[in-house]
Amino acid sequence: MPEVTAFPPGHPTWAELATPDPQASERFYRGLFGWSSYTLTVGDLGDYEIFTLGGVQGPEVAGMQALAYDSATASWTCYFRSDDLPATLAAVREAGGLETLEPTDIADLGRMALCSDPEGADFGLWYPYNLKGAGVVDEPSAMIWVELAARDIQRARRFYGAVFGWRAVDRDYYDSVYTHWKVGDRAVAGMVSMDEHWPPGYPSHWTPFFWVSDCDASAAPGRRARRPGPHPPDRHQALPVLRRHRPDRRSPGTGHPHHGRPGRARTPLTSARQVSGRGARSRARAARPGSAGGRGASGRARR
Repeated sequence: MPEVTAFPPGHPTWAELATPDPQASERFYRGLFGWSSYTLTVGDLGDYEIFTLGGVQGPEVAGMQALAYDSATASWTCYFRSDDLPATLAAVREAGGLETLEPTDIADLGRMALCSDPEGADFGLWYPYNLKGAGVVDEPSAMIWVELAARDIQRARRFYGAVFGWRAVDRDYYDSVYTHWKVGDRAVAGMVSMDEHWPPGYPSHWTPFFWVSDCDASAAPGRRARRPGPHPPDRHQALPVLRRHRPDRRSPGTGHPHHGRPGRARTPLTSARQVSGRGARSRARAARPGSAGGRGASGRARR
């Protein structure tokens, strides 16, 4: 299994799940992807769950933390590598975005910040110290793609081009256009236009994708999980998954509205806004990529 040694600036590095029921989410993704997990404790920032591939000692693939309220909706946040957080955040503000969480050190693992683009799509920035991000990508059960769904794709092109230096390359996709964002010759992310197929008022959002061998079979547990019951049907939605394909390194994936989408990502920061005072800040600061390495951090193997 080839593991990642470094992420260049502007590349997706990490995916993080915020969930009202960590135990249920852990069981779901363990069954879906075969992930293991352990709990990382970072000083006074609290506990953070790390999903791994190939056992607890395997490479990290994603993170998870609890939302403030049981009634909140589970969601994912995508993080991108930055070599200079102040400069990247300045570019975010200058291009019309918002800095929603100031740069924060996570022990000696790295430094993170949270942002939103001009349409309100949330994303994270990560500057690594000892943790580079996901330990493996582009492999079965690991992250393979990230995608933005946007109402105003021209505005999004200008924003992300200014922030990350991405170059937009359009391709015909069904009856619309799909955008590949590239750094050099490498496609690092995608964008789909939220056209008339999307419900009115449906917000812009980022979605991570993970590689599976059979999309239909992998999605079946998620469809069963959304059957009517005591909880809202979207409480534990299945993460979009992507079968391996290489028309241009990666396919656009299942994120097109013809395939259906989950609800808007409610990030750890938005969950923190549901509480006030010092508690809100501590919950916001807990929204971070994490790993077992580094001074001041300790991992407890779970299973």
